[in-house]
Amino acid sequence: MPLLRGDDPAAVAAAAQRLADGGLVAFATETVYGLGARADDDAAVAAIFAAKGRPADHPLIVHVAAPAQAAAFATAFATTFAADLPAAARRLAEAFWPGPVTVIVPRAAGIGAAAAGGQPTIGLRCPSHPVAQALLREAAARGVPGVAAPSANRFGRVSPTTAAHVALEFGPDLWVLDGGACPVGIESAIVDCSRGAPVLLRPGVLTRARLEAALGEPLRAADDQAPRAPGTLASHYAPRAQVRLWAAADRVGAPGLAPERTGLAGARGVAVYSRRPVPECPGLAWRRMPDDPAAVARELFAVLRQFDDADVAEIWIEQPPDEPAWEGVRDRLRRAATA
Repeated sequence: MPLLRGDDPAAVAAAAQRLADGGLVAFATETVYGLGARADDDAAVAAIFAAKGRPADHPLIVHVAAPAQAAAFATAFATTFAADLPAAARRLAEAFWPGPVTVIVPRAAGIGAAAAGGQPTIGLRCPSHPVAQALLREAAARGVPGVAAPSANRFGRVSPTTAAHVALEFGPDLWVLDGGACPVGIESAIVDCSRGAPVLLRPGVLTRARLEAALGEPLRAADDQAPRAPGTLASHYAPRAQVRLWAAADRVGAPGLAPERTGLAGARGVAVYSRRPVPECPGLAWRRMPDDPAAVARELFAVLRQFDDADVAEIWIEQPPDEPAWEGVRDRLRRAATA
């Protein structure tokens, strides 16, 4: 029974027990599907790294269930994974949890070392998806204080936003708690709150302005002293096809979308994802990019996977506007194009 219905309480309970027993379970969150193991069991966490082919020093995010009030998170975290929950982390939790923001805080000694990639800090998030919520509550009732869960895909590849994507990555033996298509579609924003002034390490759908309003202070830029964090490598979120970005100001067809260019890709062809239509030509598939950044975030990874399924050689993507609401999408596209 690897594929489980997330709206079935018996299936959720079985998945929670599997986590409690040290097994792996993939599950829906509002951002992307996660590949989970109990975060207080370093051997269970090691199975995540092995399944993904992920370097053991590349940290994971620990997902926790939400108490009735956001303030209770501080108490819960102070007695489990976080040695101390800084004021900035508390403000973000109170404003956005459950939701798509991860805070990096000092890690309590003796717990979560593998999930933290050996660092003295750890990333914490409370997801809002009802399936994730149900699973985390059931797991907590079985003594699981938190679930380490990176995206449920091979390391560096396109993140999964449906249960079918997860099954394609890992096959039928992995337990997957199906919660439908993820409504956000890209990973959470990550804010480092471990070194005084908060630092944005990875943008998400929550804009800088909203994060800074909750913090009451500006976000600093990442520097060489920042802790390692998920999804911050130069190359990430990459399909098999080569991703190429082109500016909206460029003339359509130059330099990469001319018919003669599609011929260079051979029989496999070229795919285009853009807000503007492109001229029809042999070997070229076009999909319109929505004008709304939230809609693009929601479908982006699914579109990249669909183009990969069509076995195109190249995916040309029109760069989104240089506006704050598009920052998370721009970040994912830049990293995908670096591969």
